[in-house]
Amino acid sequence: MADRAVVFVDGNNWFHGLCDVGVEDRGRLDYKKISEKLLGPREWLETRYYIGQVNQKHNAALYAQQRSFLARLTSTDPRISTHFGRIEPRIASNEAANELRTYLATVKGKLNSSIFTDLSEIAKRHTDATVFVEKAVDVFLAIDLVTLAINDVYDAAYILTADGDYTPAVDAVRKLNKKVYAASCLNGARLARSVNSFIHLQSSWFADCYRT
Repeated sequence: MADRAVVFVDGNNWFHGLCDVGVEDRGRLDYKKISEKLLGPREWLETRYYIGQVNQKHNAALYAQQRSFLARLTSTDPRISTHFGRIEPRIASNEAANELRTYLATVKGKLNSSIFTDLSEIAKRHTDATVFVEKAVDVFLAIDLVTLAINDVYDAAYILTADGDYTPAVDAVRKLNKKVYAASCLNGARLARSVNSFIHLQSSWFADCYRT
């Protein structure tokens, strides 16, 4: 009997890997095709897609885009599900604005006063910027990876990520005599040392993985 397999997708890390190698039309990727291609002869049980949930109040346009993507994702096959972490706003220092303020301090009196004032105001407004940070996604994925292994749900796990932070969870799963494979377009040297095999993907690999 073929090994039972579950696919775990670290949505953020996976997405950046796709961008890194120039995979086009990422929204049209078919995760049923991706899962079946990765698993080969193994029995595909499910694909679990983990992502930080965009708050509509923070960014309505991005919220709508994410909702649309996730609706297409889960409508592809009932074995595909989504699992949410959080996206939280954080105040971060804007290095470009700080460098501009430092530069302006050295050229004060050399620039037209109106231009100097305008640039100073721009630097002041952007010294602190709001960034959005994904939280808890990796924790939820790691917990599910281990819990499903303990409950003997699968024989092989495929984690679509290059994040080395999953190494402790992978080690725990392999001690339960489960196989773990990682697949990503990014390099993941630390994770590669822990899994049974690290599958490094190029953009050409996805040519037959689009929705028709």
